[in-house]
Amino acid sequence: MSKRIKMIFPVPMSEATRPLVESQLPAELIRPDIEVSFVGAGQVLTLADSYYDMAIMEQAVIAAGIQAEAEGFDAVCINTVSDSGLAALRSRLSIPVLAPGQGAFHLASMLGHKFSILTMWPRWFPLYRKTLKEYGLESRLASIRAIDVRPDTEALLQGKEEVVFGRLLEEAQRAIAEDGADVIVLGSTTMHQSHAFLAEHLPVPVLNPGQVAYKLCELFLDLGLAHSKVAYPSPEAFKDAAFDAFSAAGSRP
Repeated sequence: MSKRIKMIFPVPMSEATRPLVESQLPAELIRPDIEVSFVGAGQVLTLADSYYDMAIMEQAVIAAGIQAEAEGFDAVCINTVSDSGLAALRSRLSIPVLAPGQGAFHLASMLGHKFSILTMWPRWFPLYRKTLKEYGLESRLASIRAIDVRPDTEALLQGKEEVVFGRLLEEAQRAIAEDGADVIVLGSTTMHQSHAFLAEHLPVPVLNPGQVAYKLCELFLDLGLAHSKVAYPSPEAFKDAAFDAFSAAGSRP
């Protein structure tokens, strides 16, 4: 029997955005016994440019995750390196909940001594610092480097490859040569289009966090694992109505 994984993009997806987001998981990466559904969360488009925006994304992802278990999905994969809603959904849900930041940062620590996060702009730095502190991985971080290009949640990197890819490569090379990084982690699932180029031109592993999180979902399902309910205890009473305002018809597969 096939298993179903819900990939939750932290903002709404338009018909133009959906294929760009879904392309981070090419057909050859998805097993025939796994059904993947990408959904956009909430009703407000944000860039995670502040703690204010991060709170909005958190609420939207939680609402979409609650809906996933109700719809019979076998696992939830949060599709943002901010790991928005991860702890809350692990508390609320019994099915496995995985996220790109946690998965990629821990995998990077297995592949090398120090890793650098390569991202679009400095406004995302706080979200990495927050999760790295929570995961106890600050000592494994070589650096966070940005190319200072405002992200585009609609076009992602499409149309900007000629400029953006080169700048990302330059910053990654500096992270290796100057900061001591021996692994590079892309700082957003919206940067997945640059992965193949960077992996080809850099002498160290380059992690595409959305793919890492998805493959961890497969692993958890294969091994019958889920997060510890001692670490993430369920609430005494569900208060799901508190998240209703963050749900939208457009967030469904």
